[in-house]
Amino acid sequence: ILLRATGRLSAVEIHTSRGEEALNGTNIRLKCTFSTFSPIGPQLTVTWNFRPEDKGSDESVFFYQGQPYPLLTGRFKDRVTWDGNIHKNDASIVIWNLKPTDNGTFTCQVKNPPDVSGTIGEIRLSVVQSEIHYLAVAIGSACALMIILVIVVVLCRYYRRKRQEKSTEMVETEL
Repeated sequence: ILLRATGRLSAVEIHTSRGEEALNGTNIRLKCTFSTFSPIGPQLTVTWNFRPEDKGSDESVFFYQGQPYPLLTGRFKDRVTWDGNIHKNDASIVIWNLKPTDNGTFTCQVKNPPDVSGTIGEIRLSVVQSEIHYLAVAIGSACALMIILVIVVVLCRYYRRKRQEKSTEMVETEL
């Protein structure tokens, strides 16, 4: 870490939530704010990366330098938009249409020369199925079970009646 002549640290501090949970198919704003000792200038960069839950290699998510540079390829292509304002020390993004494969750790790094060192913000994202989905599956399963039960009861009565008719016919023929 570098020291300035004023005695202050020359580093960018990043502030993020540690973890977020969101429903599959929804959107989420990943908030990343920062503080810097240097005036914000055109050399300021914001880099967002993603590390999948399975600890695979880091993937680029988004880059900003004077303007947003969304990805042209990869899993986040056309799904990430800039939602920050560097003049308000905000480097947030929005991820659209979340998927279970988005489970993992997102990192936000801001460099504002000469403040290029400092913390990297991390957000652990967990994409979950909605409770309505589980409720629908439970209700659907219960309905299917009831239908199967009714079919079994109807078939049992049908075959019991058939057996009774056969035994009645046999008794009548014997007489």
